[in-house]
Amino acid sequence: MGLSVEDQFAIQQLYARYNHAIDSGNGAAWADCFTADGTFSSGSGNFAGTEQLAAFATGFASRLKGRHWINNLVVDAEGDGAKGSCYLVLWKLNDPGTPPNVLTTAIYHDTLAKAAGGWKFTSRTVKGDA
Repeated sequence: MGLSVEDQFAIQQLYARYNHAIDSGNGAAWADCFTADGTFSSGSGNFAGTEQLAAFATGFASRLKGRHWINNLVVDAEGDGAKGSCYLVLWKLNDPGTPPNVLTTAIYHDTLAKAAGGWKFTSRTVKGDA
């Protein structure tokens, strides 16, 4: 059985909230995109649970003024949850009037669950795109 239109829309909104939260430095809102025991793995390390996730996002945003842009989002139902993947382009914002620089490109691999309050990531792994 596939995902309903409502679930597909809610998952797209989750991805948008995730990007906005980390780009704005709102660690608590970013961590809220994950289940309470959710995990995030990247080149920066592995982070688990609300406190570690929020601390990572807050620190990331304070070090880097950037914008996350995702495309090629693919989400498929898997049991009671879903698997997702997308392509990331991370832009570093520069001084006003100058163009941004692409810092990195990567691929996200996600596991999602429908939880109280909507869809959330249970695990998210980002790997650099060489």
